[in-house]
Amino acid sequence: MKIRSLKLKNRDYGNEWSEGIEDRWDYADFLADPHWKMDWISFDGVVYHAGTDRVYCGITSFAADIFQLFDRRENRFVDLGFSRVADPYDAKFHRSMELTRDGSTLYTATALLHDVDRYWDAPGGGIFRHNIATGQTDKLGIPLPHNYIQSIALDEERGVIYSMHLTPERLSVFDLETCKSRDLGPIGSGLAMAQGENIVLDDDGCVWCGWGLTRAWQSNPGGDSFRLCKFDPAKGRIEYLEIGLPRRDGGYGFAKVEGLFNLGTGCLHASGDNGSLYRIDTATGQAAYIGTPIPDRRSRLASLALNTDGFAYGITGRDGQCQLLRFDPKTETFDVGDSIVEEDGNSMWQCHDVTITPDGVLYAGENDNPHRSGYLWEVDL
Repeated sequence: MKIRSLKLKNRDYGNEWSEGIEDRWDYADFLADPHWKMDWISFDGVVYHAGTDRVYCGITSFAADIFQLFDRRENRFVDLGFSRVADPYDAKFHRSMELTRDGSTLYTATALLHDVDRYWDAPGGGIFRHNIATGQTDKLGIPLPHNYIQSIALDEERGVIYSMHLTPERLSVFDLETCKSRDLGPIGSGLAMAQGENIVLDDDGCVWCGWGLTRAWQSNPGGDSFRLCKFDPAKGRIEYLEIGLPRRDGGYGFAKVEGLFNLGTGCLHASGDNGSLYRIDTATGQAAYIGTPIPDRRSRLASLALNTDGFAYGITGRDGQCQLLRFDPKTETFDVGDSIVEEDGNSMWQCHDVTITPDGVLYAGENDNPHRSGYLWEVDL
């Protein structure tokens, strides 16, 4: 397996984070520091476009420089000029890049880094349309004023985009013809972040995500507060299920959902609880535990991409100890493979999103590295 890190920015922060930043700095501090504002980035979203052999990259940046592509033929990054339409509060494309089936258009949406003290100053996350052929990006609208977007799901049949918002946590739907939106309702109580990394459509066009309950007068929301919900367009409202992902230890309560995946088997798959894998029956909402690829240290599994060989691939692990994962969605078995480390010892901190090419190359976006900027990792399977 050949591994290469692709560096858009390459500043090493050493121990500055642990010594003076973690649990101390807020949004204003990062803006005031020119190195963190201009030099530090994460790769939060990656989408491969077959027609141009390019990987579109959603970036996290305090400078709102959040849209790049990696040209595989020319082996270089290209700035897509998002600054022409960006607002200073457009801090990232989180898990919010959706390519149309014909490959002509990439829809994106913006997420935040600021806190609620900037709520009235920040206009809100926008829906953007990027024309692949011309390279032009247009802002179509803001679904919920002052509220930003963590993930989108494109329903081409209905001509809409669903958005998962923060802060506060809500769902919305945006009509691509009229550019009008509708607030579908809350998914979080405010006591804990209920949502995972993304939302996903099932085969019936229902949108799935996590939600969290309040238990208003009690001391905490409890171990069963993280649950699943779906918006059914036929019913026109969110269905808040009373069940969630089972805990891997078999104990009482539910695990918080991290990633949601439609891998073409009629059900949904999910991750959570230290990178564990689950199956979700979309008719009943019942979730079944499959297994935990890395049970004995901190791990995650934020994204999976389906390959032409029928397997879904992702990166599991975290804290600089990441490994390739291969998952068979039909047999629901998995294998943990090689570590994501280059020959010089440089390793991936953690993975946020993956995409795969027809020739079997996995591109993985590294995010939230406290010691240096994140890299786009190229893994030749």
